[in-house]
Order: sequence, then C-alpha cells, then structure tokens
Amino acid sequence: MHLATESGLKPRIVHELPRRIRIRNAGFHDPAFDPVYLEAVLQNIPGVTHVRFNLKTASVVVDYDGDACCREGVLRCIEAIPEEAYRPLSARGSTPDPVGSGAKGVIAFLTPVIPKPFAALLGWGLSLPVLIAGVETLLTRGVKVEVLDAAAVGFSLGRKDYFTANAIVALLALGEYLEQLSEDKATGLLKNLLRPQVETVWVERDGREINIGLDDVVIGDRVVCGTGEMIPVDGLVLEGEASVNQSSITGESVPLHVKAGDEALSGSVIEEGRLKIEARQVGGETGMARINRFLENSLRFKSKSQKQSDELADRLVPTTLALGLGLYLVTRDICRAAAVLTVDYSCAIKLANPVAVKASMYTAAHSGVLLKGSQALDALARVDTMVFDKTGTLTRGILEVTDVIPTGDMTPEALLALAACAEEHYAHPVARAVVEEAKNRGLELPSTGQVDFIVAHGVSAYVNDSRVLVGSHHFIGEDEGIDCSVADAHAQTLLREGKSLLYVARKNVFEGVIALRDALRPEAARVLWDLKALGIKKIVMLTGDHPDTARAVAGKLEALDNVHWDLTPEEKAAIVKALKNQGCLIAFAGDGVNDAPALMTAEVGICMPGGADLTREAAQVILLQEDLTALVTARRIARQTERTIKNCFRSSVALNTLFLLLASSGLLPPVMAAVLHNANTVGILGYAALAGMRKPDD
Repeated sequence: MHLATESGLKPRIVHELPRRIRIRNAGFHDPAFDPVYLEAVLQNIPGVTHVRFNLKTASVVVDYDGDACCREGVLRCIEAIPEEAYRPLSARGSTPDPVGSGAKGVIAFLTPVIPKPFAALLGWGLSLPVLIAGVETLLTRGVKVEVLDAAAVGFSLGRKDYFTANAIVALLALGEYLEQLSEDKATGLLKNLLRPQVETVWVERDGREINIGLDDVVIGDRVVCGTGEMIPVDGLVLEGEASVNQSSITGESVPLHVKAGDEALSGSVIEEGRLKIEARQVGGETGMARINRFLENSLRFKSKSQKQSDELADRLVPTTLALGLGLYLVTRDICRAAAVLTVDYSCAIKLANPVAVKASMYTAAHSGVLLKGSQALDALARVDTMVFDKTGTLTRGILEVTDVIPTGDMTPEALLALAACAEEHYAHPVARAVVEEAKNRGLELPSTGQVDFIVAHGVSAYVNDSRVLVGSHHFIGEDEGIDCSVADAHAQTLLREGKSLLYVARKNVFEGVIALRDALRPEAARVLWDLKALGIKKIVMLTGDHPDTARAVAGKLEALDNVHWDLTPEEKAAIVKALKNQGCLIAFAGDGVNDAPALMTAEVGICMPGGADLTREAAQVILLQEDLTALVTARRIARQTERTIKNCFRSSVALNTLFLLLASSGLLPPVMAAVLHNANTVGILGYAALAGMRKPDD
C-alpha cells in the first residue's frame, strides 16, 4: 500500500500548456518511490521529450509533442504507477535546483553588507534546513555527512559568523546541484540511449499500404520503411535493398547493406533505400524494447564495488567528526573545527562510482555490448577464466547439411524429409539446417503427430503414425538401444572432417546419418588471444558434439587451454561449478537454451545476439552484433572502469586528506575549505564521466 492509495487522493493536473503538463501525485511522497524508474517509463512513451520530478511538491512536469494520445498515455501511467516504481529503502535523489542554489549564493555574498540583525535572521533561516537534516540523520541513520554539515554550520552560527554559515550553506547547495547534475547526465545517457522514436508505421495489408499505430502492428505484418525512417520491428526483409545504420543497436558506425533474406533490427535507421519487412517480433518483444527494460532495471542496483565504496565512505564520516570535535576541545578554536568539518570524504567516493559505471555502460552499448547493470561491469573486470560453448558462439551457428547417407532402403531425399519433419518444430541450429535443406530441395514433409524434445540429445516424433527418433549417437544408440554400427565407417570419416552427425531411426530401426558443418567464426582465434592479453588466464570450450568434431575445431584455436565434449546441459553447468570450486572467476558465453544452467552458474553470463529468450534473460552481458570482438571491447571497458574508480578513490582520499591537514593547522578557513572540498568533488565526478565515455584503445 502506497501513500496515494492510503490517502485516497488521485493525481491531479496543477498546470497545463499545449505541450507541457504538470501533475501532482501524493504517491511521490512515498519513501519507497523511485523517480528514476518512473522517469524512464514515462520517457519511453512515444511523444514524450522531457520529464522532471519535484519530490518536494510531489509533482512531475512532462514535456511532450502535444498529441492527445501521448497526453492520455502520460496520465494513465501516473494514475496507475507500476509496482516496480516502488522499492524498499530506495535511495531517492534530490532534484537539482539551480534557482535555489543561486539565491543562497547571492545571500551569502551580500551578508557582510547586510545589517547585523538581518544577517542573523537570514543566517538562521538558511541554516535551519541543514541543522534539521543533521539532527534527523543523527537520530535515524547515525553519523553521516549531513551531521558534519550541520556541525560546521552550527559552529559558525555559534561564533555569530553569519557570512561563513551562509557561505557554507550556499556551497553545499551548489555542490549538491553540480553532483546531482553530473549523475543525472550519466543516467540520462542510458535512459535515452535507445528510446523509441516511432509512433505510426506503414504496413501492407490486402495489397495496399496503410498507416497504423505502432501498438497495432502484429506478427506477420509486412512493414514498409523508407529513407530516414527507423525500423520499428524485428523481422525478415522480404523485398528491397537499403543502406541501414545500426549504430544505436550494435555500435557499428559503417552502414550495412541489407537486402531480401537479411534480418532487420528494431531501432536501426534506413539511410537510403526502401525495405518491406515481415514482422517477427513486435512491441515489447522487440530487441530494442528488451534492451530498454534491461537499462531501466540496471539503474536500480549497486555493484559489489559500489557497496564497498559506500560502506568505506560512511566509516570515514565519524573519523572526520571526531577530528573536528577533538580539535575544538584541544584548541577551543571554533573556526578551525568548522573548517575541518566542511571537508568530507564520502561525497566523491560515493558518487564517482555510479557516474563512471553509467557512462561506461553507455559507451559499451555504443560499442556493441549491453551490460545489465553495474554488477555485470564489475564482475566482467574481475573474471580470470572464460568458458565458451562451441556452437553459435565460437562457431557461426549457421549449420549446413553436407551429406545425407541412408543405410537402409530409403533414398537420401526420403531420409532428409523424415528428419526434417521431426525437427520442424525444434528451435535449434541443427534442426533449422535440416529443415532448410529439405525446403531447398523442394521436399514435401509428411504430417507430424506428438513431438517430444530431449534437450541436448534429440527429438522424438510420430510421423505417419511411426515413431521417429532424430539425434546424437548417444541418444539413438545408447539411450534408445538401436544398433547404429552399420554407419560406423562413414561416421568416422565424417567426424575426422570436423562435421557433426545426426542419426535417424524409425520404428526402432536405424535408417541413416546426416552430416552437418558449422564454420568457425573468422575472428574467434584472434579474440581468444586478445582475451588472454587482457588478463584471462584460462579459456575452456564446452560442446555436446562428438570428440572428433570438438578436436577439429579446437585444433584451429591454439589459445584454448581445455576442451570438453559430449556434454549435456547439466554437465556443462557441473564443469563451470567445478572451475569455481578451484577458485576461478568465470564468464560463460553461449546462445542456446541448453546453455542457461551454465550461464546462471558462472559469475558472468554472456549471450550472443541471436540467443534464445531464456539465455538472454539469464545472461548479464549481451553482445549486440555477431562479432566476438565486442567481447574484447567489453572486457577493456570493464577494466578501464575499474581503473577509473580506483583513480577517483585515490584522488579523493589524497586531496581531502591534504585539505583536512591544512584545516587542522588553521591555514584553511571554513569557507575556503568548503570551496576546495566541493571543487574537488565536482572535478572527480567530471573525470569519472569523461573517462567512462572514452572508448578503450585496441
């Protein structure tokens, strides 16, 4: 139950212009309300251009394009705030207030020329919120930075030094404004990275093109996109050719030539040409929509290093307070004690981490890698072992049928049709290759009855009332006990050639074998060596293939340290777990449903672009382009971010320690100490943002 519900108050419009609306909702006062999350949700409404919350007045200002549908969408969202926008103990950020900060600065500047009684009144008036916040923090959360601020201001007021008190308050407000602005900018980079910009689309229905709303597009629609338009769906190009810019999705700056038969990605922009695309995924299921959800959620959780930074910063606050109070007891110099209390370690230490992480996540996304939160970035920098699934990861995952060898009375075409019929409803690279080859040969597939998928083994299906088994030798020969020895000679020859084998049986009689080949990714060998150069100590390949096939691939990848074959999904996960027990920090890269257990066992799960939905959900890192080089880039960004955070920490500790020593010795008055402290904090945040935005060198 949230405040808006408890009070029975409904949101109300407090002010409205043709393209701007201000709405008040009592629910915004709820301590668990997360404005960052709701802001991301609102900004994903087509037509919304800017969102700004004012938590003090429990209101939100939304700028939009003036469209009535957009306005209604905003109102509906605020009337029924998603449950995910409320979370216990959320860290609520204040809204930057440049007007208030400026006014406090003007008052502080004029304090020396204002008559003493008015200066006292203004001093207490400006300081009262800081004092109240300090007392409240001390009673509820203990000794935090707010207590230091209140003590410094209180000491100045005790000396009737209203200029110093007002100056400290003004500098605190300015510092808070600049800090919040830096973090908001970093957050905004992520939230605006892949915002949908399409409201209506052209589709071809009943032989003519009509314009409909994006929400009305359904799977199977033929979407028509021309020059300058954004592709709104994931699908297959049916007609046309175009030069497509996919930089917002994959990070690749060079436009891609797309033609009939190629895949189209939502969020891509057509620079020149015209395409007719069959929609395969629409609305919330498109890749762009999924990425937006990942980004929204990634803003809400702290990494291990960020939590450690916060804990350390909190532990340093009592030290500073004790130093200030101890100095006052020894010297009876309130001015010197106030100067010490204005210097605080926690601001830069706490804020530099999230700013650096968010900027780095933005850079990674533009480099072709989606990181699901700061935990993924943190873990990717620390891993020392990479485990790869073979098919679809180190290899292209696009299998082709090379040989069809019947061992009984069936013709090669009949054997292929039988296998394709059983595999037709199975979403696996092997199944797709068999079905595609049958279609290319123009084979007619018989009707299929009950189909059962045995993950990592094969398929059992009823074709024309006969039970058909298609799968590995382990599945057909060992699990089902069918004699496959007649194909042993052929099998050995094909396996030595690096081909994968599919065994086919009908009515418990072995009918033949189908051979397939999957080409190694051209960049795979170089990527493995690059990863080793970046600190990866061990690289392991796992596969469910036959040993000979696995060895043929491993022979081309000299950087591999170990290879395991003939594995079930459970065995892959067990190997990952065993490596963890040996002390390895593991990243696992895969793309199939059978990779999900290993992905979830590893510290970092990495999914290829075409990975199954379950794999994408389980992974913390998703490559946005079919190129393993993006994984090297992600590792570089992760390590660069780790160095940036360490540099920020060292700089903050070193400079603030210097300021503390100068303040303790009486060489630094309170106002100057506050100026230097805030300048140091803002400078470190600026460095964190700029370093995070820089793409790593090769």
